[in-house]
This record gives sequence, structure tokens and C-alpha cells, in this order.
Amino acid sequence: MHRRERFSRRHFLRNAGTTAVLGAAGASSLVRPRSAAAREGIGHPDGNPDRPFPPALDDYDFDEVYERKGTDSVRWDRAVNQYGDGIVAGMGVADMDFRAAPCVTRALAERCTHENWGYMHRPDSYAQAVAEWNHRRYGLDIDPSTIVFTTGVHPGIIAALHTFSPPGTRVLLQTPTYSGFYTDVRFSRTVADDSPMLVDADGRYSIDWDDFERRARRCNTFILCNPQNPTGNCWSAEDLTRMGEICLRHRVIVLADEIHCDFVTAGNTYTPFASLDKELVDNSLTFKSASKSFSLAAMKVAWYHSTNPDLLARTRLNTRADLSTLGMVASRAALKEGEPWLDDLLSYLDANHDFAASFVRDNLPGITHRKGQGTYLAWLNVAEFADRIGAAGTAERESAEGTDTRTPEQVVQRWFAERAGVFLNPGSSYGTGGGGYMRMNLASPRAIVERALNNMAAAVAEA
Repeated sequence: MHRRERFSRRHFLRNAGTTAVLGAAGASSLVRPRSAAAREGIGHPDGNPDRPFPPALDDYDFDEVYERKGTDSVRWDRAVNQYGDGIVAGMGVADMDFRAAPCVTRALAERCTHENWGYMHRPDSYAQAVAEWNHRRYGLDIDPSTIVFTTGVHPGIIAALHTFSPPGTRVLLQTPTYSGFYTDVRFSRTVADDSPMLVDADGRYSIDWDDFERRARRCNTFILCNPQNPTGNCWSAEDLTRMGEICLRHRVIVLADEIHCDFVTAGNTYTPFASLDKELVDNSLTFKSASKSFSLAAMKVAWYHSTNPDLLARTRLNTRADLSTLGMVASRAALKEGEPWLDDLLSYLDANHDFAASFVRDNLPGITHRKGQGTYLAWLNVAEFADRIGAAGTAERESAEGTDTRTPEQVVQRWFAERAGVFLNPGSSYGTGGGGYMRMNLASPRAIVERALNNMAAAVAEA
């Protein structure tokens, strides 16, 4: 039997965190005095009997290393499955290694005291929470009646592609871009049309406007990533307006994925596409979720909105959202009460960005990195280092000998996994222009970020 299938209930409760606790604890256990709960190990997956459960709203510490291995975590356990137990830093998939915001844990605990899981009626307070969050943080006024809930940004974008891009038609992408868009395109039986961005010697990305418009003429839809994953661009109002004007001119509907919008580094600004001139906004739908901002990917809740009732009504016809009660409860709690936690987190992540940029510059010869304007991701230029270890030749040989195509970036991924215990995402999965890069997730306690970079430096020094 696989080692993760041998968990005893006691082991799982001690290591899996809130989810396991809530699943195992009934109403009476959740309201016992702290001392009784501590004696029974309830709510203390880290073995700390002094931490109350549910936690106080200000009870969080981003420096705490919260163990995720062995909890079926994609970020950690999938890396271990691929490369073995030597993985000590899972820096791949974009979720965060911190405990959930206390307001989320408290809301889930409170809901779990009601031990019935029948069909849920969703009151207006859920859409209102989304609208209020956008108004408070971005001055964006969204009519709550125009908010459509879905089980994720992916299902929402797929619904829009089914609506506006018939099978075989082209979907415009600015690359390198989020790898998940390619799965959305394949699922909708459409064709990705990559418009490679320009990048200067300092690692700054910009739009190739001539190429963008040339491709827009033959596309039905454009998936905008704002902020851009993986390059970290926060698009300016001027850039967004120009994109919007080109798309409107050529009857291309803008599908704005803005799931990373709450992550902006110091001195930079996120501009919602929905804040532009009305004629441009009316040619768009915006997709968002609390799942990125509060690391609630497992809760499967997202939403989209538009000022154009026709686009909205047509997309609704292809939307089927089977939402969970706990997912809705968690998302509403995050949006209504999680702002102080998120603001503190943003400062912490900005410091992680600064640390990583400085460390790469001083300790990783052959690898360069420019701090992004947004997201919690680092986009590492490893082209010179890949040449040093002969990654292109290895990829070519393994591709010829096997049944799958191997890229140099996949060779680099394996090299760091095996020699440094660090799992990174290969840039080749992010479309045209991703070659020669790796993506590194910095949403971890500083100790894990330091461990990853120190291990990489030690491995590079021996290469």
C-alpha cells in the first residue's frame, strides 16, 4: 500500500490541519474549553496545546513552518511522487504554505457545529461580499446581480470559450502565460494563438503591439492575465486600454483572468480591466476568486462578472456550478473579515520577493531574476545555467529515446529536484517565450524560501 494510504486517524488529525479537525470534530468538541481540547489533541495538528481552536482573528505567524507533506498537497506530495522523498522545498504550484486566515477557520468551525449538510440556499450576502471587497480595495463598483458564481476560474473561462469561441477557432494569449490556459483551450477544442511578449536585457516584459493586433484579427476571444502569471507584469491603464481597443476593433471578447489581483508588490498598482471606459468594459468578462488571495483552492469557489447583460446571459447558459457549502462559507468569511490578514501577508511576501531577488543576484551565477510587479511568483532566467549543464542536449537525446518530448527546462527541473531537493515549474509549460525560464513560488515562510535558495546555490556551485 502507498505510504500516504497508511495514515491512521490519529496521524492524520495531527498533521493535516483544520480540514481533518473539522471533519472529525462534532459540535460539542468544538466548544470545549481549551484545556480539554488540548488534552485530546483537537485542533492542534502541530502538537501545540497552547494554541486555541478556533484561533483568534489576530493569531497568525507567517514565519511558522506549517507541515503540508502527507496531506495530499499538490504542491508538496506531487513533487515527492515525481522525484522522491528528497524534496525539501516544493516551490511549484501557486498556492501558499501558510495556515489559513483565522477568520476562515473560525467560520468553517462555526458552520460545522450545525451537523446537517443538505442543499444550501445562497443568500445575497455572498455576492455582496464580492462587490464590497472590490469597492473597498479598488474603487470598483460591481452590481451584485451581475456576479455569477462558479466552481473555479477555469470552469468560468471554459464556459466563456464554449460561448464565444466555436471549436477550431483561435484564442489569443500573451506569452509566456499561465499554463492552465492551454488546458482550457484544449478542453473547449479551440486553438491557442500565442503572441510572444518582448523582453529587454533587464528582464522587463512588454507587449509586441504589432504582433498582438495581427493575431487579434483572427481570434474570437483573448484571455488576459492581469497581473500576468508568470512574468509578474501589472498592466497599466494605458496598456489595458490599448489591448481593449484592439480587441473591440476586431470583435474579440476579452476574458480577464484577474485571480492574482490582490498580490501586488510595493510601489506597483493593479488596474482592473473593469475600471476602463465603458465601451471596452462592455466587451469583457472578468474572472476572480478568493482562492488565490486566501489560498482556498480546495474550496472550489470563484465568480465572474460583466457590465454587458448579453455576454453575461449567454455565458450563464454554459455555466454549471455545483458549489459546496463550506467553500461558500470560507470565501465569504475571507472577503468580509480577512483584509487585515491579507495586508500583513502582502508585506511579508514583498520581503520574500526582495530576499529572493537579492539572493539570486549574489549567489546563483548563470541565473537571473527581476522582481515582479505582481503575483507571489519569481520568474527565473536559467538559460545560461541550462547551457552549462547541457540541458538542451540531454532533452534532445531523451526525446529521441523515449515516447515523450523532453524540454531543456524539464531537464533543469529534474536537476534541481535531484541535486537540491527543490521543485520548480519548467518555463516551457507557459507557452512561447517560456524556454530558458523556471517559475518559483515564494508564498512560503522565509525559512523554506531560504532553504530552497541555499540548496540551489550549493548545487550550482558544484555544477
